[in-house]
Amino acid sequence: MNHTLQAQARRHVALLAVAQALLLTVVVGCMAVSGLAGQLLAPDVSLATLPIAALVVGPFLVSWPAALLMERHGRRWGFWAGAGLCAAGALVSALGAGRRDFWVFCLGHLLLGGFQGFGSYHRFAAMEAATEEGRERAMSWVIGGGVVAALAGPALAHATRALGPVDFTGAYLAMAALSLAYALVVGQVRLAKPTGTVAGMHRGRPLVEILRTGGAGKAMVTAASAYAVMVLAMTATPLVMVNCGLGAADARSVIQWHVLGMFVPSFFTGRLLQRFQAERVALAGVVLLSLHVAIAVSGLALWQFGSSLVLLGVGWNFAFLGGTALLAQTHRPQERAKVQACNELIVAGVSAFASLSSGWLLHRLGWQQLNLVLLVPLVVASITLLPAVRRAKPSAAAAVAPAASGRHPQYLGWCAGVRPAE
Repeated sequence: MNHTLQAQARRHVALLAVAQALLLTVVVGCMAVSGLAGQLLAPDVSLATLPIAALVVGPFLVSWPAALLMERHGRRWGFWAGAGLCAAGALVSALGAGRRDFWVFCLGHLLLGGFQGFGSYHRFAAMEAATEEGRERAMSWVIGGGVVAALAGPALAHATRALGPVDFTGAYLAMAALSLAYALVVGQVRLAKPTGTVAGMHRGRPLVEILRTGGAGKAMVTAASAYAVMVLAMTATPLVMVNCGLGAADARSVIQWHVLGMFVPSFFTGRLLQRFQAERVALAGVVLLSLHVAIAVSGLALWQFGSSLVLLGVGWNFAFLGGTALLAQTHRPQERAKVQACNELIVAGVSAFASLSSGWLLHRLGWQQLNLVLLVPLVVASITLLPAVRRAKPSAAAAVAPAASGRHPQYLGWCAGVRPAE
């Protein structure tokens, strides 16, 4: 029976990795063409990046409702809702591009951002699908699906943008087709709800108590800091490179290497988490992000942009996945919805703020000073993580040992091979 359960877990994780690849192919494809389309459609050039802003704000708006929907009806129905938002957003964006209606185009991107918000729960679903000893690796492999998107997203968007009746409509129609493929993939994922859990946001301890005593706050600060640093630097880099006289092709290449740096390490980050403890891996990510700052402020040569952005990607991977693994240790099964919702709301909010403020900060501070500002969240994350790293065992795991170890009474049925499907 254990062999059967492991095979099922591997199958579900593989399906979620494919779903993650499809999700990020849509998101990266949107990033690749929405700025160009925005310049063409916007009534004022200052509004050209508004579609990208809408794509970033979308996850913030749906993070909490998505968790509530999944807690009541299961992960599969939540992911199907995300697929619906993807199809609707792609079609509305295509309509806006076809009619030269900028505001309809922005609405479509807001819906596509909502799809990204639902898809952000893939990694949690993978950890729930996996066996106890394989949770970190399952999460990492799902995040690793972004490697496909880093290559396929821009290629697909640019290859299909001219296929429709009006420029850019073909790219969004292709994204609508991907939403159907996504729906088919997640339809094969059948995960269990924790046995005996009553769905809702009011089960278990109050959220404030969990944040104060369970280590969840530490995990959220780490993940949010990693996202803030990554988004601020990544958004500003192409603008700085072009203004320094480097070509647009150089900027695209640097960003592509950065995206690969974000996702390629996922294929071994899970093993690092198992071997060295989540706090240590997250702190290593903070160190790598600090090295990004050191190289970024040292000069404006192509190699400095390239190497710093690769370090930015790898550092984000370690810190974000470390924070996610740490978060999973801090709550009981009946508390997962509100803890995960709070985490995603904070991360999405910080990401949206960083994306929207990056251009303004770059204009006011300049490239070097902007990177120095990034040290602030990194110092905060380091102060948060260092006490736990010095201890032999993380206090967060000890505080909720039954939930962290899989021995909580509500998981006993799972350990015995009883996993009711959604």
